[in-house]
Amino acid sequence: MPIPTSKSELVKVFTELGASSPELWANSQIEEGIPQLLRFLFLKSAWHYVVAEGDSSWIDEEIELGRSRPQAPYAGLSQTLEKLRNQGVADEDLTTIARCLQAQMIFSLGYLLDAGPSEQIEEIEDVTWGLFQVDDNGNPFGPAISGLHESVLELDPTGREMRPIGSP
Repeated sequence: MPIPTSKSELVKVFTELGASSPELWANSQIEEGIPQLLRFLFLKSAWHYVVAEGDSSWIDEEIELGRSRPQAPYAGLSQTLEKLRNQGVADEDLTTIARCLQAQMIFSLGYLLDAGPSEQIEEIEDVTWGLFQVDDNGNPFGPAISGLHESVLELDPTGREMRPIGSP
């Protein structure tokens, strides 16, 4: 399905995708020309990789993976998780740490796409990059999908924008 071009169609798609303010997303795309549907889809997909609140099964999986491959990349996570558990740190707290760090990484990557490299090399000037929609041949088209960092918290599946449970 091609990207809808009418406000009513966009509102419907945003609603079906679970956007908290489908009219605002659609208005911005229609009136400001910002590719909001693409921004929303990218961020929603990125959130898919964040540990779900209340899901601590990842901890056992990481510990077992580290035990079976103690020299593998990221095995330090396994060892650290096991130490923290042995010290009485609750799985809920470990999951909160993981979720916060993962959400911060989405924010940082979104910001990096807009800001460019944090270090410039004199021999290489004007380095920039961006996220774009591509055609069937992989060629970018349309406006850059930017400002991702601005909407990271809005797409937190809990609806709390990464605030602790019970926060006002």
